[in-house]
Amino acid sequence: MCAAFALGFSTLAGKRPCNEDFCGAVTPDRAELENKGLLAAVADGVGSHSNAREASEYAVRGLLADYYATPDTWSVFHALDTVLQSLHRWLTAQNRAQRHAAGMATTLSALLLRGARYYYAHVGDTRIYLWRDGLLRRLTRDHVWDHPELRGVLSRAVGLEGPLAVDYGDGALEAGDRFLICSDGVWDGLGEQRLGALLASVDDPQEAADRMTRAALQAGSPDNCTALVVHAHAVPAGRLRDALLHASRLPLPARLRPGDGMDGIVVVRLLHESRVTLLYQARVEATGQPCVLKTLRQGSDEASAAALAHEEWLARRVVHPAFPQVIPAPGRSSLYYLMTWHDGATLGQWLRQGRHFSPGEAAQLGAALLRGVAALHRLSIVHRDIKPDNLHWGTDGRLRILDLGVAASDGQDFGEINNPGTPSYKAPELHEGGAASPASDLYACGVTLYELLTRKFPYGEIEPFQRPRFGDPVPPTRYRPDVPDWLEAVLLKAVAREPGARFETAEEFLLALERGEMGRWQTPRKRPLAERDPVRLLQALVALSLVLNVLLAYLLLAR
Repeated sequence: MCAAFALGFSTLAGKRPCNEDFCGAVTPDRAELENKGLLAAVADGVGSHSNAREASEYAVRGLLADYYATPDTWSVFHALDTVLQSLHRWLTAQNRAQRHAAGMATTLSALLLRGARYYYAHVGDTRIYLWRDGLLRRLTRDHVWDHPELRGVLSRAVGLEGPLAVDYGDGALEAGDRFLICSDGVWDGLGEQRLGALLASVDDPQEAADRMTRAALQAGSPDNCTALVVHAHAVPAGRLRDALLHASRLPLPARLRPGDGMDGIVVVRLLHESRVTLLYQARVEATGQPCVLKTLRQGSDEASAAALAHEEWLARRVVHPAFPQVIPAPGRSSLYYLMTWHDGATLGQWLRQGRHFSPGEAAQLGAALLRGVAALHRLSIVHRDIKPDNLHWGTDGRLRILDLGVAASDGQDFGEINNPGTPSYKAPELHEGGAASPASDLYACGVTLYELLTRKFPYGEIEPFQRPRFGDPVPPTRYRPDVPDWLEAVLLKAVAREPGARFETAEEFLLALERGEMGRWQTPRKRPLAERDPVRLLQALVALSLVLNVLLAYLLLAR
């Protein structure tokens, strides 16, 4: 058990022939506690059906195992809901496939303590309570039919036929908080007043859980009785950024010159310098391994240091051939991080050197780009700055996506070192103040491929601080007549003004490119003028009406 939390549980069958409740908890240490938190759950199998115990045990064990297997970049609710929906689908499938398992369902209440917040997920009539400052508060509501003749009949449970609706909630965690997760045998047998008194008077959570279940049975509870008690002795780091402070508080290195060394790393040359960051080509002295060193300029503020630490945290979790990989730097004395070095140049450099990309090359590079973007989106990370200058084409023939400095991960609110996005690659909704999303990343992919082919932008070049107006994108064949119809259709769909008209996922975009190269992409018909430009159509109709009226007046006067 970690120092911040203490936990105890008790489950008794009581007067029932078997115990259909199940409870469990995972109490990780160190990095996993910071990234994923402490998770505890209680389930009560629906006793009027067969295999109720199997359902409750499967739900708790599955949740505790699979939640910790979800990517660290997912938000808490995204991770919990993904796991719970999967468990629900499996149980309902078992109910349909096996007649003896019909009704295999369970209630479930789960509590997660991570950082300075608590989170919960709840289905059914198990309950979660919070005791704080002498007051007991129920966090969950029972999912039962509100009818005199249907008292206690569940309206929701994991495994019941139909969609699963889960109640989610969260709140600030305070030192001294005491949580109780219990089955209906406990809360119905004791009542909330006695539950609050036990939580307040017993300092050991294991003793409190034992007393609750025994007292519930002594009070005449006819059901299984399960209680799981968690005490929060202290509040860990409030956000992931707080957990990265040990890195962000390292001193910034002095500006480095070729031949300078630190921590066994020797600088070869300066690669890039922005308003805040510095990028060096370097090598590991002991092994000769080439690498890239990223750090901040002298004078950078605390927010930039925290953002660089977050960028490294994200980069470590994106393990995919389409991205440079982080190299461990165990002896760091300054704030920086290392990435693998790859010979080659960015697509932006190739364009500035006058390289012309054929439609086939653009399609192949686009497919490689979208495989990487798909991997990023599966981790719930939005890149926010896809453009040729952030796409490296190595001499090994592999395309790699660079710079996660402004990437946004699901459920995390981090600042960024630089302003996110480059105006000409930003989707129309971003210029209107909308939030970045996978759809805006895919728009930037479309603009990038359009530029590789035409050296132009579908809506023209957009300057910083300009408020652009988006009409219809210019067809790439206006600049490159050799672009095949299918590729033009794919690009115009990718850069459509409205997000709903674009590809929904990177995989769909990738499939369109692959099918097009194989000659299996059906070019959609051109949109009618009424759909493409209703204003122009209205103007044309007004003009035609005026001409007809003038002609009619002339004919009448000529009589």
